[in-house]
Amino acid sequence: MVRKVLFWGIWIGLIIYAFGFAPPNQPDTFQLIQRLSTGDWDGINPLIVTLFNLMGIWPLIYSCVLIADGRLQPFPAWPFVLTSFGVGAFALLPYLGLRQPNPVFSGVKNRVIQVLDARITGVLLTLIVIALISYGLLGGNWGDFITQWQTDRFIHVMSLDFCLLSLLFPTLLRDDMAKRNMNSDLVFWGVTLIPLLGPLFYLCVRSPLISLPSDAVEQQPSIA
Repeated sequence: MVRKVLFWGIWIGLIIYAFGFAPPNQPDTFQLIQRLSTGDWDGINPLIVTLFNLMGIWPLIYSCVLIADGRLQPFPAWPFVLTSFGVGAFALLPYLGLRQPNPVFSGVKNRVIQVLDARITGVLLTLIVIALISYGLLGGNWGDFITQWQTDRFIHVMSLDFCLLSLLFPTLLRDDMAKRNMNSDLVFWGVTLIPLLGPLFYLCVRSPLISLPSDAVEQQPSIA
């Protein structure tokens, strides 16, 4: 119950801060989003390009954990994951506030879960992230980024959203490890303490999901 209250409190606080206290929107915000989305990056600070694209990677990372997690929840996870491609933690926090602890996986893996559970998916995401980070660090202008963070709501809130997604991932980690019979504090804390690259490393090395028959799941202790 405390965890649920915390997630809902963070969600409400994020909304209040984003629309009440963050810097104002700039006149060219819509045009900037359009250019970032279509790959028209000429003249845009590479750090902003990198951050924007990483915000598209985070929902993929979460989907590798949440789609299977939603199998035994009273509601599916995919609507929250799909919405998070547009609004990040604003969409995932309600799921975290509603979900129950879920350390088992029931039934067979469908095609989507098979792809998300595959180690090659984690490897591909890691390679993309390394390329994005290299692009941002090698060509980025930190002074310009800080100025835009201080004056532009879109950049400001997107940065906070990135930090929140990094902090929230470990709240799902124990259950996902339990679904795979992985019991390693070293892995848990390594993933927890290394933002972004930690979760990606986990997706690359984690064991496959262990499926339980539906009747065996019914004999498990209640997740409520």
